[in-house]
Order: sequence, then structure tokens, then C-alpha cells
Amino acid sequence: MKQDIFQAIADPTRRAILTLLAIQALTPNAMAAHFDMSRQAVSKHIKVLQQSELIKPEQSGRKSIIISTQKNAGNRPLAGAAPEKLGNTV
Repeated sequence: MKQDIFQAIADPTRRAILTLLAIQALTPNAMAAHFDMSRQAVSKHIKVLQQSELIKPEQSGRKSIIISTQKNAGNRPLAGAAPEKLGNTV
């Protein structure tokens, strides 16, 4: 079932995940390292973003990496994202 995009981006953590993915593709574990929550909690946010078709997983060997489905995502970070959650990655 497709998730509503506006509900998906209403959460500040999901906006921060989209901002991270606009910079580079990451594994779920690498993404979880940027947040003050469990890997499972980050996975739930990833699932919501996948259901809204904003991101998608791709296999890279044995690893699953998450990428943004938005064109030119690296050229325009998501407005209103929470950069303070990103630490020193930006």
C-alpha cells in the first residue's frame, strides 16, 4: 500500500534521512549511526519512506543500500530538514 508522501515527510527524522540520502546512498546501519535511536527504529522510518516511494533499496553484493528516488536529490537538499540531527556529516 502506498503511503501518503506528506505524512511520510511530516516527521523530522524522516526528513533528516532524506537529507542524508540526498548527499549519498547509505546502508541502514550507516544511516542509523547518525541518529540517537535504535537500528530498528530507523528501519521503521525507512519502511515508511519506501512505502511513499521516496527511497528504494538496492542490492550491492551482500549489502542493501538505500537510495533516493528523487531526480537531482544531491543537488538540492530537502527544505526544512533537520540538519542539527545530521551531526558533522554535512
